[in-house]
Amino acid sequence: MGSEHNSPKRPDLGAGHMDRAVELVRYLRVECPWDRKQTPESLAPHLLEEAHEVVGAIRENHDDDLEGELGDLLLNLSFQVVLGEERRAFTAASVMERLEKKMWDRHPHLFGLGEKEDWEVIKARERREKSGEEGASVLAGIPAGLDPLHKAHRIQDRVSGVGFDWADAAGALEKVQEEVGEVLDALAHEESPRLEEELGDLLFAVVNLVRLAGSHSATALEHANRKFSRRFERLETMAAELDISIPDATLEVLDAIWDEVKIEEG
Repeated sequence: MGSEHNSPKRPDLGAGHMDRAVELVRYLRVECPWDRKQTPESLAPHLLEEAHEVVGAIRENHDDDLEGELGDLLLNLSFQVVLGEERRAFTAASVMERLEKKMWDRHPHLFGLGEKEDWEVIKARERREKSGEEGASVLAGIPAGLDPLHKAHRIQDRVSGVGFDWADAAGALEKVQEEVGEVLDALAHEESPRLEEELGDLLFAVVNLVRLAGSHSATALEHANRKFSRRFERLETMAAELDISIPDATLEVLDAIWDEVKIEEG
């Protein structure tokens, strides 16, 4: 079954509501002086900020906040679409058509276009087609602006798609243990330049372990950040109740309170 012989099965997506965001921006560009003078570059910081606020609402599990933040993000996305239309780079329709085609290509089994394929295999083929080079690097096209944690995850996803990966998390755990040994050796010899390199290797190996264990390092680390913050705030409260000054207390005293906090949490 090939795409040349079949038209994609289109789901009924109920068009209409999202179009209103684009129409709203078109109206604002005509009627509001501030909106009229904006450019893709001037709006980019707002787009990033709104994306972070959406993620924050998701992580805090605040659906009411999430509803509002999604609207703000949609407005910023719609702004970029309208600005693209104005400079005749693309249209709202062409953006949607490109998105639809990408989803058809990545889910051929859902749209009657072929058999199910591995996600990374499909994306590797897309990268070759985009670059026009058969020998293009598997790592080509990873966004330069990604933070190091997300970039490590994407690099590992990419090379996993061509078979360069551990069979399971156990192999990745062994690599983490190996890297811990190399960090200990660098610490013992007080080799600062080498220590930074070994610490980087350890972080990279841990990201891979988390990925193969079925999670994402950014998500796991955010959960750890929240747990530590919650426990430390409780430590501060308990220390105040015991009339203990944290800056003046010994580590042994603070560790004892920390253990009480963990016991209290169960």
